Amino acid sequence: MNLRFPRSAAVLVALTLGMLPCANAIEYKQVNETASTISFTYKQFSSRVYGTFGKFEGTLDFDTANPSAAHAVLTIELDSIDAGSSDANDELKKPAWFDTATYPQATFESTAVKALSNNRYLITGNLTLKKITRTVQVPVLLKSQKGIGIFDGQLTLKRSDFKIGEGEWADTVVSDDINIRFRMVAPEQ
Repeated sequence: MNLRFPRSAAVLVALTLGMLPCANAIEYKQVNETASTISFTYKQFSSRVYGTFGKFEGTLDFDTANPSAAHAVLTIELDSIDAGSSDANDELKKPAWFDTATYPQATFESTAVKALSNNRYLITGNLTLKKITRTVQVPVLLKSQKGIGIFDGQLTLKRSDFKIGEGEWADTVVSDDINIRFRMVAPEQ
C-alpha cells in the first residue's frame, strides 16, 4: 500500500518529527559582555557573601534548530573579582586562593549541549581553574526578548576540587560549595 500526502502535510510531519529545521530557528553568535554578568555566592562564618567578576570574554555559536551542535567558550579574568571589599579582593588573588599572578584566567569550554524542554538546555563542558580541569554540567534557560537572547544558568562548584582556599582556609570558615550564576546576553543573528 502506497500512501500519498499533500506536500503541506509532509512538511508538517517532517517539522514535527524534527527532520527539517524549524522556520523560526534563531541563531546567537556573539556575547555582549557589557550586558552580561557572572556572580557567585558562598558562606563565610554562616553569612552569605556575594561577589562578581567584572571582566570576561565569551564566544558563542548557538542555533535553536540544532542545539547539539552549539559551542561556547568563556574566559574570566580572575583579577576582576569583586567580593565586596578591597581586603577580600586582595586575599582572593593570593596563592592560597586563585593565585592570579600565576593563573590569571579561568576558562569554560562546552563539549556537549542537550536540549531539554521549554527553552531549557544542559550544557556539559570543561572548567579550568589553576590548571585543574573538571567536567561540569550547567542547566541553562534561554529567554528571547525583543531580538536578544538571555542565557541564564547556575551551578555549584566545590572549591576544594580546584585547590582554591588552601592552607588555613581549608577548614569550614568558608564553605566548600560556591554557587556560580551567569547571565549571558547575545543578539539574535
